[in-house]
Amino acid sequence: MFWVLLLLLAWAAAGTACTRLCLAAVRSAAIDVNPGRRHDLTLYEAAFLSGGPRRVADLTLVSMARQQRLLLAHTGWATVVDPRGRDDMERSVIGAIGPEGQSRIAPVRAAAAAADPVRGIGDRLVSAGLAMPDGDRTSIAAGVRQVRAAAVAVLALGAAALLMPAQSDMPRTLVALWFALPLTLTLSCLALARIEVHPYSRWASPAGRRLLGTLTRHTGGGDDRGYLTSVAVRGVRAIGEPDLRAAFEHREQSGRD
Repeated sequence: MFWVLLLLLAWAAAGTACTRLCLAAVRSAAIDVNPGRRHDLTLYEAAFLSGGPRRVADLTLVSMARQQRLLLAHTGWATVVDPRGRDDMERSVIGAIGPEGQSRIAPVRAAAAAADPVRGIGDRLVSAGLAMPDGDRTSIAAGVRQVRAAAVAVLALGAAALLMPAQSDMPRTLVALWFALPLTLTLSCLALARIEVHPYSRWASPAGRRLLGTLTRHTGGGDDRGYLTSVAVRGVRAIGEPDLRAAFEHREQSGRD
């Protein structure tokens, strides 16, 4: 009857993982905005909800480069052209580059992403119910990974039980059916999570994802606002200029992203 012990382990793995994911989904769904309160996203806020602090820093770099107030070389260096920042984020980027007016893009991005203006953007979005609080940012994604791992564990335990020498009169088909129950639980939980809470955003709450959905419908415009909206939502892969894209691709290849 050793297979019964394996079955109990399978149920424990499946039950623990599914419970964790369900609780994370409930906490995420409880975060919402006041129905009577309208919130129009700024580009910085859209960038934060789409990709977090580093996306905000990337958006700032791209925006300043397009306005020719910052030079981003294809070698991965940033050079200040206009030292007067127009908002707190731009001043953070200029300050991160330093008094010499030139620095590699990767450390500038990291410093700007950790600066007070980005934390202020995150705090405002959390207060508005559009961003996930710090403790909940990885809960759903981690829960999904745990359920997937539990499904694999159930399969492995079931296979081990079936491959063991027969220790009882229990037909192997019935043993397989017993293990199919926790496997069905994990797969059903994954299917529901994909329907109800996909995509598993680390930054945006359900209300924030809905607001981003309305914003993404206007990213196809040919004006500067539409271009920067695409960068805010999709990241640096939305950059169209070859030279500017090369600056960020060099950053990725250097391993300092």
